Amino acid sequence: MIAIILGTRPEIIKMMPIIMACKNKNIDFQLIHTGQHYSYEMDRIFFQEFGLPDADYNLDVGSGTHGEQTAKILTGIEKILINEKYGRKDSVLVEGDTNTVFAGALAAAKLHVKVGHVEAGLRSYFKDMPEEINRILTDHISDYLFAPTENTKNILLSEGIEQEKIFITGNTIVDSVYQNLELAGKKVDVFEKLDVERKNYFLITVHRAENVDASERLKGIIEGLNMIRNKYKLPIIFPVHPRTKKMIEKFNIKSNENIRLINPLGFLEFLQLEANAKLVLTDSGGVQEETCILKVPCVTLRDNTERPETVDVGSNVLAGCNPDAIFNNTLLMINKDKNWKNPFGDGKSGERIINIITNLMEADKDSGNSCS
Repeated sequence: MIAIILGTRPEIIKMMPIIMACKNKNIDFQLIHTGQHYSYEMDRIFFQEFGLPDADYNLDVGSGTHGEQTAKILTGIEKILINEKYGRKDSVLVEGDTNTVFAGALAAAKLHVKVGHVEAGLRSYFKDMPEEINRILTDHISDYLFAPTENTKNILLSEGIEQEKIFITGNTIVDSVYQNLELAGKKVDVFEKLDVERKNYFLITVHRAENVDASERLKGIIEGLNMIRNKYKLPIIFPVHPRTKKMIEKFNIKSNENIRLINPLGFLEFLQLEANAKLVLTDSGGVQEETCILKVPCVTLRDNTERPETVDVGSNVLAGCNPDAIFNNTLLMINKDKNWKNPFGDGKSGERIINIITNLMEADKDSGNSCS
């Protein structure tokens, strides 16, 4: 049995190809939704849009401090694995760098259930980000590390992780983007909804605590956007994360009236908007990947990135939160040639990961090491 653990919307998006590969190959699996950012009920539309089966378990842990949240997920998943009699012959799959990922991996590892980490080996080398701590710890307790690129494999090797545990698979976000972009064209029309023209607007997302909880950083970002709007006279579409909206109001930050703050979008609408933007400004790691895949220039509103491949191929540049740097890097990227190569794979990562893990589980069983 394979337990697929997820708890945030980005995890649903990146685990979707793995879930579909299990379904297509008739592989036994269970879905555990922790509800780290949203309740399962709020995420049900994602499952419906993607044609995914309902979750077998919903923990609905909700928000809290990192310690509280991690503890709730750890104890909840531990109970499920024990009750379902998971053992050495079984596996748990986690994806990314959230509290769900680390807590799920830790619960499994302590019960001697094999752990597979999807998107292993990413590093920002900035431990003020809780995600960086989660990534490192999860990698070092995992049995199977599914590294998206050669660079991430080399990072894992440099930290002393055994080569036989590491598999370069590409990133499942490529699978998800390819599959859902076509679906988006059939199901949604965000351009009519927002009254914008393709390739004639900027798109921005900002949600990281180090940006939105620091008044000077958030003010610098908004000032940079104001400068971009004054230069180009094009709409700036800003789906506002609830936390970001709260802090903009708290810090009394004023933006150009033509920067359009809108409610968060579903993945299909956002993907359609992202694919047709003139340029995207973001502090999201996933959006850095998606814009690279979609051939849309990206300016990252951070001082570091765990996706250096995007910078290396030329699809992305780091601007931090200084308004002049944001403006100047936008000028640099807006006319960028879009002939970079996608470094994240061929869109078959989900199938590749499931083939690897099922073969490894079968080999382990045949070797006589799978007694639970």
